[in-house]
Amino acid sequence: MNLLILSAADFKEMETISQELSQNKFRIVQQDENFILMNKRRFGNLLIHAVCLILALSVFSLLIFVNVVYFIYSYLWASPNVLITTEKVSDEGEPLQFNSMDEVLDKANAIL
Repeated sequence: MNLLILSAADFKEMETISQELSQNKFRIVQQDENFILMNKRRFGNLLIHAVCLILALSVFSLLIFVNVVYFIYSYLWASPNVLITTEKVSDEGEPLQFNSMDEVLDKANAIL
């Protein structure tokens, strides 16, 4: 599970960024005055699920297990999480490395 970090100057800019991400099917998980944590749940590629199910039903039933493992991977680990924050340093005092909005949207729309 990757955490992508976006920078905002103030709370109003954080709200603007979160509204833009909400249009791309992100949802707010947690919100505070200094940050907004959002995520987008991914369920895997529908074509891969369909092929696995068809092959499992006709040829090799172990592919149902592979299909379930792929779904769990997509749901738990491949779902992107975005932190929109006004802070510039972490709790340990290290400077945060910020991502761009394009990187966040590319990760959110990735096929696998």
